[in-house]
Amino acid sequence: MAKKFLKDVAVKGKLVFVRNDFNVPLNAAGEITDDTRIQAALPTIRYLLENGARVVCASHLGRPKGEVLPDCSLAPVARRLGELLEKKVAFCRETTGAGAEKAKAALKPGQLLLLENLRFHPGETRNDPAFAAELAAGIELYVDDAFGACHRAHASIAEITRHVPLAVAGMLLKKEIDFLTLAAQTPPDDYLVILGGAKISDKLPLLKHLLGRADVILIGGAMAYTFLKAEGMDVGASRVENDRLELCRDIRRQAGERGVRFLLPCDHIAATKVEPNITVRIIRPGEGIPGEMMGLDIGPETVEAYRAEIDRARLIFWNGPMGVFEVDTFSGGTTEIALAVAAAKATTIVGGGDSVAAINKAGVAGGISHVSTGGGASLEFLSGDKLPGIEALTEA
Repeated sequence: MAKKFLKDVAVKGKLVFVRNDFNVPLNAAGEITDDTRIQAALPTIRYLLENGARVVCASHLGRPKGEVLPDCSLAPVARRLGELLEKKVAFCRETTGAGAEKAKAALKPGQLLLLENLRFHPGETRNDPAFAAELAAGIELYVDDAFGACHRAHASIAEITRHVPLAVAGMLLKKEIDFLTLAAQTPPDDYLVILGGAKISDKLPLLKHLLGRADVILIGGAMAYTFLKAEGMDVGASRVENDRLELCRDIRRQAGERGVRFLLPCDHIAATKVEPNITVRIIRPGEGIPGEMMGLDIGPETVEAYRAEIDRARLIFWNGPMGVFEVDTFSGGTTEIALAVAAAKATTIVGGGDSVAAINKAGVAGGISHVSTGGGASLEFLSGDKLPGIEALTEA
């Protein structure tokens, strides 16, 4: 846990380095297709600017692997940030060196500079002390507001905190810590976890950690078919991790021993191929999936059963879609769960890119208590792991 947060310290007149997560999707024309992460960064940036700080923002974008790649430039982010702030954002084509130092020195209180992609420098992902020291030159306060990158021990996240006088968590990072600590460590009674997605192996640490904390776990997505096959159901050509069948039985056994209600889909939307407009078949409760068909979404009876659990919960964490929601034919179950979670009386937390995309597609993001900006980071936090970015603030 970070010892200090942004609002605990004075910022007026200080040169402040803010590590953001501006890793936004760009189309072929270099245009931002989803500015959610930029929007999420605004409260911290506005607070610093309004309180007279001289603000230097930095982020990665994509995986340039130490090379300067034009299609990974943060220039589009600088433009969008300026539009959202309704304020000029200076953009430096360097991250360190004479040009960056000159741009930093030119800042006046209430002004903002965005540096070029941190990962254009190979020292970033190597957590290189020399690169971190260059980033920290002249900086009086370091603010980590990049939860989505906190599980990486990179120079601008971990090592930099050893080269600045003070390191704190920004508003977005504080919000992430507060909500995810509730879900991972101090949940109330009637805690419901909804897990979907393709592979059990991706969610295994999370499942094991939450078995000791959740009251109810609802399973959807392709991972459900490994559990169902482990229980003896005919799952046809559904995606299955055959090397995880015994593990699935063990997880179900542990859930039973701990009094956790562990629900699997009872009916399914099945088809022979994953493509739009294909003929689908509803597999009723008690039926197996025919050999040539795959389970590709949860069926209507599962939706009703899961909705009843959602209505009873006091805290809900959701990660992973219920089916192949990118294809409209198989998006119904995920959309219904998104609507139910948004309408719930519970505190609701949604994490993971696909789940966030699902609530955005359903138009209900505004009804969620907290939408986590970190996919891998939120999974690791909720699995009980310590994140290098948060630990570095504690040590600073």
